[in-house]
Amino acid sequence: MTTSTSRRLVLTRSAALVGAASSSLLLTELAQAQSSKIRVGLMLPYSGAFAPLGVAIENGVRMAINEQGGKLGGREIEWFKVDDESDPSKGIENANKLVQRDKVDVLIGTVHSGVQMGIQKVARDSGVLSLIPNAGVHAATRSLCAPNVFRTSFSNSQPTLALGQAMVAKGHKKAVWITWKYAAGDEAFEGFKESYTKAGGTIVKELGLPFPNVEFQALLTEIAALKPDAVACFFAGPSGAKFIKDFAAAGLKGKIALYGSGFLTEGVLEAAGPAADGVMTTLHYSDSLETPRNKAFRLEYAKTFKMQPDVYAVQGYDTGLLLIQGANAVKGDLSKKPELYKAMEGAVIDSPRGKWTMSKSHNPVQDIYLRVAEKGENKVIGVASKALADSGAGCRMG
Repeated sequence: MTTSTSRRLVLTRSAALVGAASSSLLLTELAQAQSSKIRVGLMLPYSGAFAPLGVAIENGVRMAINEQGGKLGGREIEWFKVDDESDPSKGIENANKLVQRDKVDVLIGTVHSGVQMGIQKVARDSGVLSLIPNAGVHAATRSLCAPNVFRTSFSNSQPTLALGQAMVAKGHKKAVWITWKYAAGDEAFEGFKESYTKAGGTIVKELGLPFPNVEFQALLTEIAALKPDAVACFFAGPSGAKFIKDFAAAGLKGKIALYGSGFLTEGVLEAAGPAADGVMTTLHYSDSLETPRNKAFRLEYAKTFKMQPDVYAVQGYDTGLLLIQGANAVKGDLSKKPELYKAMEGAVIDSPRGKWTMSKSHNPVQDIYLRVAEKGENKVIGVASKALADSGAGCRMG
């Protein structure tokens, strides 16, 4: 055998071996890709004032998926978590940790509307499936809507959009509005103004204070002088409890009716104490909903997590239910985006809050309940607005 023939044979055999190895490697990679876990990213507040909300949302998501054997469309899940610290300045950076670094297939977050705007930019730029379990900022399902972004909670004006009719029906035709001067307060006012004036009510005055200021005294003195039939407001968390107590301490309780978006009394009735009794609110959920679905959910959640669920836990749970419906429709292959989005858009979510559907701009179409605070509980009086949808103004899917 000549040297040149020998060299040719070696090269040919080497090429064949390399080709076989490449084919084998490719098959291995394909098999791994098909059996790989779905990567789910949670970007929620795990520190600071909103930490309990982040924990409740995660609990809800995991509970829904655990009811399906802990899988999505038959595939195992790998979880990734980032504490967003409720810091809007870190929103884009934190979302990119999950999308660019961890290569998540779906990003679930968040609570704070300012942080959500960072997630929204990353979701729109990257095309990653993004599920919003709380933040109500209008732009997410209005001007900055996107085919890959779905909200499972509410828009900031939805609860108050159901408030006006209920107030006028109870004879409260002159009202003062009060909130913090920031985006969520402005958007909550939009819903109240539209519903209250349409029902025939008159807004005597709009009052505001900088977020997160809780020095209410001067404004309560002004309210006392104005003598409206009612006060409507948007406050939340411990600040909501303080407003309720200060309202009573100023001698207004029993003289002027107090109403609010449901977040006023959500989770703070114990802190507000007897001052909260009689306060009326509108929200898409109440602990006291007397339905088999809600009772079963609350019992299972309490057994699993050794704590009582709230509206945030329900929103997390519904986020899980929506993701399950989408993943099951595409048998776990989230890369089939048109089919995935179509399934999620057409989903009917059998929620503890009541069944709800998805609007064209990807925001829940849901019942809003009228509730009264009574002895430490938000008791449902009735449905303030049936199947209420956000306007989705400015949404252009593309």
